[in-house]
Amino acid sequence: MLEKLIPNVLQMKGQFVQATWETLYMTFGSAIIAVVLGLLLGVCLVITQPGGILEDGLTYSVLDKLTNLLRSIPFIILLAVISPLTQFLIGTTVGTTASLVPLIVGIFPFYARQVQNALLDVDHGVIEAAQSMGSSPTAIIFRVYLREGLADILRVSIVTIISLIGLTTMAGAIGSGGLGDIAISIGYARFENDVTFVAMIIILILVFAVQIIGDLIVKAVEHND
Repeated sequence: MLEKLIPNVLQMKGQFVQATWETLYMTFGSAIIAVVLGLLLGVCLVITQPGGILEDGLTYSVLDKLTNLLRSIPFIILLAVISPLTQFLIGTTVGTTASLVPLIVGIFPFYARQVQNALLDVDHGVIEAAQSMGSSPTAIIFRVYLREGLADILRVSIVTIISLIGLTTMAGAIGSGGLGDIAISIGYARFENDVTFVAMIIILILVFAVQIIGDLIVKAVEHND
């Protein structure tokens, strides 16, 4: 039965296993760095904005415009634009590891903006109470902003990881490897529709798995609160 439905897939099972691991590597490898950078940028945007605990109009304006600029560049174009940076950092512009650079640059501004929105939902009264008790800006950031906004930050982290899974498929257009590469270079280019279909199914399974696990973690955090 399967030999009739997905004959080409059965002949390249090993490649699908390898491609799945490459997709996971690109997704979570870039997610770790992007989350760190995005969290730092998001916090800086919140604390330096007008009315922030470390209000600084110039710093906020520069960071805000930089975030908007990077978010506005289509990812497929970003892949080409920052290829010199990728070459400098990795030594090549193709391959799974090389794809981490554009993936990080492409996603961390999006994540930073989501973190900013999450932290803005923190009750301002709690922040004022911490300030009145003499808490330092660092203490307010860790004990108020990040602690109170943890559940929302986790939610936007899930969205970011899911977005990264989608971006890895576009990175396949430059030979980054992964399921996107198989779907494009083999499934689409050779008209092997079963390959494209199965690659899509695996990507959807990864997305659902991230969503389910993420939701469980968020519920656990909210329950502990």
